[in-house]
Amino acid sequence: MNYYSPVGFRLMPPVVKNLLIINGLIFLATITLYSKFGVDLTNILGLHYIESSNFRWYQFITHMFMHGNFTHIFSNMFALWMFGTAIENYWGSKRFLYYYLFTGLGAATLHMFVSYLRFNDMHNAILAYKNTPSPESFSYVILNYFPEFKYEFSSFLEQWSYFRYDPIFVQESFKAIDHLYMSSINIPTVGASGAVFGILLAFGVMFPNSLIYVFFMLPIKAKYFVILYGFFEFYSGIMNQPGDNVAHFAHLGGMIFGLILILYWRNKYRQYL
Repeated sequence: MNYYSPVGFRLMPPVVKNLLIINGLIFLATITLYSKFGVDLTNILGLHYIESSNFRWYQFITHMFMHGNFTHIFSNMFALWMFGTAIENYWGSKRFLYYYLFTGLGAATLHMFVSYLRFNDMHNAILAYKNTPSPESFSYVILNYFPEFKYEFSSFLEQWSYFRYDPIFVQESFKAIDHLYMSSINIPTVGASGAVFGILLAFGVMFPNSLIYVFFMLPIKAKYFVILYGFFEFYSGIMNQPGDNVAHFAHLGGMIFGLILILYWRNKYRQYL
């Protein structure tokens, strides 16, 4: 008995095909509804932080079918087709769909957990600042939690340093920092990337010695490509560079939950050998 039963090669197996169609239709609907009626599907269906007033439970699922721009959806759908086709042909459609949804939900779960740690730390830093406000402590919060706005507040800080005891600057700093915090927790996360990274992990496990051509030129075995990509996502997530709007830990979540599920399936299969 073989746990993995190849079902034959299909260039466009049904689950991959339908996922491509659904993602494409929702992307077109997002553009059309916003331009014609001002309806922001990204804000409605994208995954918000749990403390945001825009958070809804169903966003854990719907965010997987939303994309920010053409480049975003093209890269995800291309990877879904390229790696997902091989995995669906090998596993079968039912198992592949279950895996896709499981890794997408796992990616969202890890992303939400990391967001909780980040926003909780940010919230505590803001409370500490409000207890002892000063130009120096305000600059510390901006540089460590909102570095992309450091130049925007440079003149404000310079003026405050000359009028250190003017309460107006303290009030304005409180308004600014509250606005930045609320803006941060209300940014939605969108994309199928978590599930796609789960599929990439599955490809590396199922076909470890297959060659992947980086930039269509440099050949590297799938198992090494997955490992290197995983380390890159972890490093990028830890560094959290200013202006980086990629949910790196969601990508890692898709890979981690994908590995967990594959190991679970393999262990379950061995029990019936």
